Amino acid sequence: MRHRSAESGGDSMKCAMPDSGLHDRALVSAFTLLEVMVALAIFFMAIFAILGTVSRSLGAARGLQQKFPDIDALAADLMLTNKLEEGTIDGDFGDAYPGYTWRRDTYLIRTNGFFQVDFIIQSLKGRQSVEWTNSILLWRPDSQVSSLGRPLHSYR
Repeated sequence: MRHRSAESGGDSMKCAMPDSGLHDRALVSAFTLLEVMVALAIFFMAIFAILGTVSRSLGAARGLQQKFPDIDALAADLMLTNKLEEGTIDGDFGDAYPGYTWRRDTYLIRTNGFFQVDFIIQSLKGRQSVEWTNSILLWRPDSQVSSLGRPLHSYR
């Protein structure tokens, strides 16, 4: 049993370090290799989880993108003309949308130059055919109206 000296308040508890020539080695604190490896494992697990979430989100956004043509270009071309003629015109979208075809049916629905234009877009996907129709109404009073003797189409 040790005796405490009255003036110092006693010896504090310290571990004796063998003297290896490096001074104050006991005061240096650092992470162990195991702690660093565990921290890196947690870090990379979090990074890969975030990358997986971003990848799934990009896949979902890609799935929502429009993969079929619409009538924007066809209608814009038609809107620039001042005169319309009744009839049917068809074509395809070329390399922009391979496998898709379009048809434009123009009908006079009133005698004063009021036309209905139906755009029908068709596609063959495997064994099934997909078709959708969009219609616009145009008033073109300068168009030649030759509907005498035949009924006008009703607005659909």
